[in-house]
Amino acid sequence: MQLPTNKDMLDAGVHFGHLKRKWNPKMNPFIFTEHKGIHIIDLNRTSKCLETACNAARSLAKAGRKIMFVATKKQARIIVKEAAESVNMPFVTDRWLGGMMTNFATIRKSIKKMDRIEQMLKDTNNTSITKKERLMLSREQEKLNKVLGGVANLNRIPHALFVVDITHEHLALTEATKLGLKTIAMVDTNSDPNLVDFPIPANDDASKSIKVITDAITAAIKEGLDERKQSKQDK
Repeated sequence: MQLPTNKDMLDAGVHFGHLKRKWNPKMNPFIFTEHKGIHIIDLNRTSKCLETACNAARSLAKAGRKIMFVATKKQARIIVKEAAESVNMPFVTDRWLGGMMTNFATIRKSIKKMDRIEQMLKDTNNTSITKKERLMLSREQEKLNKVLGGVANLNRIPHALFVVDITHEHLALTEATKLGLKTIAMVDTNSDPNLVDFPIPANDDASKSIKVITDAITAAIKEGLDERKQSKQDK
């Protein structure tokens, strides 16, 4: 399993934490030092935690489990969306709807509604829909797809979550914890790493940092999927 080197992470700014006054004391074991009022994350600890998290992600993928990617921060959206799509995993990058998992049945109804609208719009022979109605349906479909497009193919609650910034995505983390789902997450110096099963101490604000960590998790998932495929072929 190929992991980023300490130099890779240093170049990406993974080590930059938040201002000291914003820190969460529970992150103390992962902090190397303080520089100009900013906490510096210990990349040796990040490397070990990332390896553990990647091993967990690979095992989940190998077992055929779905890992939902969650990142609604502007600087993370495209990175996480593309990463999730590359390994065919569900994702939420626009906004987290309350009850996304704890009230999954309702979410499925909205997805079915989105699918029905899509079918109606595809049917060009349907003359019962006026141009105005078609425009309204198109707008509704676009709105639903923006929020639910990443989970459209999800038929059941995922087994785990990969989260960028647990403080920002606290609603998702709360639901995951309530349902007993596994959690893998980038955790900055302002957050509580104990809330996550597999915390990865890292800068969760810079796009380069988000990408280097997300790419490592994605590569691990791909490895797990490849191993699953190979084991099926060997049977």
